[in-house]
Amino acid sequence: MRATPAKVFDALVQVSEWWSPKHTYSGDAKNLSLDARPGGCFCERLSNGGGAEHLRVIHVVPGQMLRMSGALGPLQGLGVAGSLSVELKPSFFGTSVELIYSVGGFSEGGFNQLAPAVQGVLTDQMNRLKAYVETGRPGRD
Repeated sequence: MRATPAKVFDALVQVSEWWSPKHTYSGDAKNLSLDARPGGCFCERLSNGGGAEHLRVIHVVPGQMLRMSGALGPLQGLGVAGSLSVELKPSFFGTSVELIYSVGGFSEGGFNQLAPAVQGVLTDQMNRLKAYVETGRPGRD
């Protein structure tokens, strides 16, 4: 991404600005929040006082790394545990971003169909983050 790691990290934690509303329970990314401290929540407000915890922050190094645990989207209802790590490193053009989402556990029928879908969603989100960092807009939905 064409920005410093500090700027990318600041944008990363402003998840409501760039996350796709198509991949929320409420249909509105403005209902998302990310409290970037150990124990903090990547959460979503739902109508009538409801909510969803997408991930829980377990390790933060501002400007360098954010690690969260939990199960995203369709994985929430399964017997799985996941760890999502985003690492930021200075590069020639600004910042290289590496996202790794490791998930293990049980899913009746296995993960062969779920894994590509989850990978596609996360790729889309990283493209939206890149656009937001570089242009101030996450792109179209």
